[in-house]
Formats: sequence, structure tokens, C-alpha cells
Amino acid sequence: MPDMALPSPCSEVCRFNRKTDLCAGCLRTTSEIRQWRKLTDHKRHFILADRGRRLSKLNAKIGPANP
Repeated sequence: MPDMALPSPCSEVCRFNRKTDLCAGCLRTTSEIRQWRKLTDHKRHFILADRGRRLSKLNAKIGPANP
């Protein structure tokens, strides 16, 4: 099992958008959340680096949190 050098980005908000399958708090999919401890740091970095695109995707579906 990979070491946990890169901690989980969980913000304990845990609200999921069904259309995007993204958590509004950490911007990960349900699958990524379940698999986080098993992912390599390379994959974790990829997920975290993709936050901007994911936030745009989420905002396009639900609208920005602070208009």
C-alpha cells in the first residue's frame, strides 16, 4: 500500500453533486475518495492539480457559491 505522504484534501463538507459526482468540499469523485489511501502520490497530485477544472465543472452545473 502506498504511504500517505500526501494527505487527504477532505474538508469534511461532504456534499455531492449527482450530475458531476464531485464532492463540493474536496472536489473529488466518490471513487477517488474511496480509493485515496490506495492511490500513489503521483495520482493524488494529479487529482489535486485538477481542482480548478473540477471547480469550474461543478460551478457550471450548480452555479458559483458566491455570485
